[in-house]
Amino acid sequence: MAVPKFYEFFNTFLESLQDRKIHHIKECRQYILQNMNLSDADLAETIPSGESRVWNRIHWSSTYLKKSGLIISPQRAHYQITSEGEKVLSEKITITVKLLADRYSQFTDFHSSANDKAPSEEQNVEVDSEETPQDTFERVYKEINAELADELLTAVHDMSPQFFERLVVKLLERMGYGGYEGAGFVTKYSNDGGIDGIIDEDKLGFNRIYIQAKRWALDTVVGRPEIQKFMGALVEQPKIGKGLFITTAKFSDAAREYANNQHIILIDGKKLAELMIEFDVGVSTQKSYKIKRIDSDFFNEDE
Repeated sequence: MAVPKFYEFFNTFLESLQDRKIHHIKECRQYILQNMNLSDADLAETIPSGESRVWNRIHWSSTYLKKSGLIISPQRAHYQITSEGEKVLSEKITITVKLLADRYSQFTDFHSSANDKAPSEEQNVEVDSEETPQDTFERVYKEINAELADELLTAVHDMSPQFFERLVVKLLERMGYGGYEGAGFVTKYSNDGGIDGIIDEDKLGFNRIYIQAKRWALDTVVGRPEIQKFMGALVEQPKIGKGLFITTAKFSDAAREYANNQHIILIDGKKLAELMIEFDVGVSTQKSYKIKRIDSDFFNEDE
């Protein structure tokens, strides 16, 4: 028997949460093993990275259920069924990728190619015939990073505010600000005057970047008043500098408009996760792929 496709775990994964309690992923896996006909050979299969093929597909199953709103992840590696998940489970139907795409707009937003396109090989869904191999690779790469971004923000939110402030300074150093390791620092946790961190913009320190770092709930919307308070803190600084307000949450349109007029840079949770991935903060490379093409110059006999 072949290892079930990732979408063939949908129903059983939901059933593992039907008591409405929060369960660790290990509990969900155990339930799936007890209720699906998986052989020892199935469990021994691995993907090229060395990860268990079964665990990999269960992981992607949880991702798709979460993106559809059928389950939530209140904390890292923990899941809970939603009222919509209970509703679908009560219908006693086979949950498919098409069903998720047809019913839930938030799933379609995540799954950019909504016409039944889903992750390739390890997620085993037929790819649309109009999609080139390059398109497939890039789409899957984006989907993997979208899931990684979610995991990163959840992990960051589980840490202390002080950890978040240090993380932000480290990220800016990785991005090249200051020009050397240790160019930035976190201010004292008390009496910081509304400034959480400071980093030089260049090696000589001609300009400074003043940072406010707020580890808030991911669905919080930061309004204009918070940015105004940060602006007030900036004008009190002894050295003229630029302002960076960075958070795990989101910004309102009014906050963005005010910040733009005051030359304050805003980084929300989505952008934060993207930068962490790009500059290798809090992530490690599991596997690298090189896409090569023929070198036309090499085969030119006229040279």
